[in-house]
Amino acid sequence: MDMRSREAAGGRRETRGLRRLSRERLRRGLFVLPTLFTVGNLFCGYLSIWGSIRGTFETAAYLIIVAAVLDALDGRIARLTNSASEFGEEYDSLADLVSFGVAPAVLAYSWGLSDFSRLGWLVSFLFVVCGSMRLARFNIQTHVVDKKYFIGLPIPAAAATVSTLVLATPEPLVDRVWMAGFLGLTFILSYLMISTIRYRSFKDLDLKRRRPAWILPVIAVVFAVIAFRPTLSLLALTLVFAASGPVARLAGLFRRKRPEAEAVKRET
Repeated sequence: MDMRSREAAGGRRETRGLRRLSRERLRRGLFVLPTLFTVGNLFCGYLSIWGSIRGTFETAAYLIIVAAVLDALDGRIARLTNSASEFGEEYDSLADLVSFGVAPAVLAYSWGLSDFSRLGWLVSFLFVVCGSMRLARFNIQTHVVDKKYFIGLPIPAAAATVSTLVLATPEPLVDRVWMAGFLGLTFILSYLMISTIRYRSFKDLDLKRRRPAWILPVIAVVFAVIAFRPTLSLLALTLVFAASGPVARLAGLFRRKRPEAEAVKRET
């Protein structure tokens, strides 16, 4: 009996060891899944740069949008599979710098800023510098800032603004007025990325909570508009989001000044 019990105990230990080993292998395998999405993000950014150099601006813009979708998925998959790591976070930031910093800057210069020569590439390089600063600040403030808000315009949103503008008008800019406007827009987007203006992250959006019945027709209308004019709709969404931060900041300043002015009136 003692021999049999020892053999049974040894068999159970061996079974537990095999199960533990299989779980560790599965955990190591799960780390590959979000990394594949990050590599796909980086690959789209590289192809976008190549497309901008070749003059296929519409393809280059679409690749940046696809990279943004992959970037949104890799973090969620890492959290769902409990496979988030410091290496993954740092690697994701490096991929974002290529896909949402360098790629849209090359696209912006090739599509609408090349006629400005030195000023054009300086502004496009400013976009890369501000984007890299935005990513570095995000990495060190991950556990500090409120999850409901982004501090500064997220770099994927800035890249998407440039990309959707190119998709709305794929032909290169030839009018100097439009070129000057695009130069100013690129400069503003660069500033918004390093600013302290807050943008809603929508991470606190509860999709499980009950909504009023009228929300369903509104969603249907939104999808219909996007299907009817997809490029213009995406451009409008990116521009509205980019402008939402400064508008909210100005509205907050106005609300704070209004009680002060009323208090001064009451005193006088």
